[in-house]
Amino acid sequence: MNFMVIEHFPSSGIQSIYERVREKGRMMPEGLEFVSSWVTADLSTCYQVMKTDDVTLLQQWVAAWADLAEFEIQPVTSGSEVSKLF
Repeated sequence: MNFMVIEHFPSSGIQSIYERVREKGRMMPEGLEFVSSWVTADLSTCYQVMKTDDVTLLQQWVAAWADLAEFEIQPVTSGSEVSKLF
């Protein structure tokens, strides 16, 4: 299953995020896959697509980053998959 993860950073947060990524990597548990990400021009928000069949892995990953960002998570399906329903 795919998830849209929306991360909201405090004004000084993005620098801390990238420092941790350089030090520790993405800190994703095995079975959680990073698909892609986009960051807004003002560096306040990151949109990521993550993939897993075990939502508890996503929860573990969020817990590792919760001190640096606030998260919104929505399960998502591609438009091409939805179109098959109609």
